[in-house]
Amino acid sequence: MAASPELVREPEDRVLVITRLLDAPRALVFKVWSQPEHLVRWWGPKGFTLPDCTVELHPGGAFRCLMVSPEGSEHRMHGVYREIVEPEKISFTWTWIDEEGQPGHETLVTVLLEEAGAGGAQTKLTLHHAVFESESARDAHNGGWSECMDRLAAYVAGL
Repeated sequence: MAASPELVREPEDRVLVITRLLDAPRALVFKVWSQPEHLVRWWGPKGFTLPDCTVELHPGGAFRCLMVSPEGSEHRMHGVYREIVEPEKISFTWTWIDEEGQPGHETLVTVLLEEAGAGGAQTKLTLHHAVFESESARDAHNGGWSECMDRLAAYVAGL
């Protein structure tokens, strides 16, 4: 017997929620979240690059990215898109891939985009990422996602 949705609870200490107000219309923010030619320009913490990124933007489609730190260490991640509602929602699984090509702990990222500001000139972005293995994993992703959101804000403001 499946648990009813109201009985399923996430451990709140292992959930990350980040909200940002971006100076760009919602359709543009959705576009830069969904196209690899844009993702490579802002995805990752400050100083990181994304030299390889493939996106199959449809439910069941995969994304694969190689992120490189300023020191040259490589970080591979991949996931599967669960839900796409243009231009308001993107939901996907997320896992790091280790040096042997094995996936780590899988989490779920949901990005919600709401029109904001006069005439929809701004976008309220809410990123929900859960459930992490530990509070320290959540905190590490908080730092990475926060810097990533700073890069996203700067990128869309310049478009």
